[in-house]
Amino acid sequence: MTISSDRSPAVDVQAPKSYEIRTYGCQMNVHDSERLSGLLEEAGYVRAPEGTDEGEADIVVFNTCAVRENADNRLYGNLGRLAPIKARRPGMQIAVGGCLAQKDRDTIVNKAPWVDVVFGTHNIGSLPVLLERARVQEEAQVEIAESLEAFPSTLPTRRESAYAAWVSISVGCNNTCTFCIVPALRGKEKDRRPGDILAEVEALVAEGVTEITLLGQNVNAYGSDIGDREAFSKLLRACGKVEGLERVRFTSPHPRDFTDDVISAMAETENVMPQLHMPLQSGSDTVLKAMRRSYRQERYLGIIEKVRAAMPDAAISTDIIVGFPGETEEDFEQTLHVVREARFTQAFTFQYSKRPGTPAAEMDGQVPKKVVQERYERLVALQEEISWEENKKQVGRTLEVLVAEGEGRKDDATRRLSGRAPDNRLVHFARPEEPVRPGDVVTVDITYAAPHHLLAEGPARSVRRTCAGDAWERRNAPGEKQPAGVLLGLPTVGAPPPLPATPAAGCGCD
Repeated sequence: MTISSDRSPAVDVQAPKSYEIRTYGCQMNVHDSERLSGLLEEAGYVRAPEGTDEGEADIVVFNTCAVRENADNRLYGNLGRLAPIKARRPGMQIAVGGCLAQKDRDTIVNKAPWVDVVFGTHNIGSLPVLLERARVQEEAQVEIAESLEAFPSTLPTRRESAYAAWVSISVGCNNTCTFCIVPALRGKEKDRRPGDILAEVEALVAEGVTEITLLGQNVNAYGSDIGDREAFSKLLRACGKVEGLERVRFTSPHPRDFTDDVISAMAETENVMPQLHMPLQSGSDTVLKAMRRSYRQERYLGIIEKVRAAMPDAAISTDIIVGFPGETEEDFEQTLHVVREARFTQAFTFQYSKRPGTPAAEMDGQVPKKVVQERYERLVALQEEISWEENKKQVGRTLEVLVAEGEGRKDDATRRLSGRAPDNRLVHFARPEEPVRPGDVVTVDITYAAPHHLLAEGPARSVRRTCAGDAWERRNAPGEKQPAGVLLGLPTVGAPPPLPATPAAGCGCD
């Protein structure tokens, strides 16, 4: 589909063009933005420097999310601020992709006719071609594919981290949760072949990555598309055999598909970390049924009990929605009960927000905002108390911390460094005298605990320089050209991806 509108005059094709990508939403969008960066850099664009003023990049790409009620307002507000800037800058282009683009299609150009390109979740690989076509034809290009054109991991990727990486194992979702629009926008689940996944993992490790996160909309349903119910546990065990891979994580699983063979694989595979993000959403069986979640409180707590029996030190986090339509005080008390029983290390808590296009948005019994806010505050207070109590149990322990980049906002002022323990807890520690790089591993003694972090105030026991630290150092060497990344099955000397500090549970769809 092509929609005509007045376009900006073309820029000199010989001039290098800079790009900026603004990402909203879940970890899928974050990883998609890495691919968009790789595609643009392969096409000859250069990343706009950090601190570039708004609208100064030649290409601005919005990778959108559609799961919040105000997602479109946020997008159009941002587009509106760019309109006068674009009018003053001949040749500037604006592209909108992601879930909101998949949902709204040509509506975006109708509301914001200064947008040059709209593309969907299934055809992100088309972005460079669409930008060029919009420039040459001087009219907006709207291209929305109804199904996946190529598995996204075959696309070039500009990894944001030199030591930790997302590895997508599936796309799409077969669930029908009444609060979630993602399956309608991402499509049915489609699994990658195990050999392709392991080839990407091995390529990343060869470049210096020591930590990967296996990523899927419903990650432990992996295998349903290829007809193997134990495919996910087999994949975890296969990752355990990759030499040089020190840490393996995954997000996000669904309680329905969380089977005993996965728990065994986690416990028995040395480099699979003792950490689990297991979305709860509600502790009430009545609400879970209305949400169309295919498990109940007893089943959920049973999984937690099995995980703790197999891995006593496992840190378990979750997602919880407060104020789902029809939720009563008794229903909410059941959620509080599960929180007390499960003793989550961390909970990503959300006030229910209508997702346009979902069954829940049309349900009776929408809970008043004041009631939702009061329940939300009670839940947060309870979880803060539990998080602090659980973190206090770490005081006195000796932990290996993978040094991270950008985790500690106050590190410069406090002369500390920050990183992640094996169970993904955030640890701030005193800066050792010897040089330490992101990707290196520092062994520290925990002396203090807060609800959301641990502190090691004494000297480090040891510093282990790693190939991941070497990769970070190479990547940040003065004058070093930033690579476009790794092509599936084609190891190159490039830069691996970022591992978020905590599961980005923004979509609440798992």
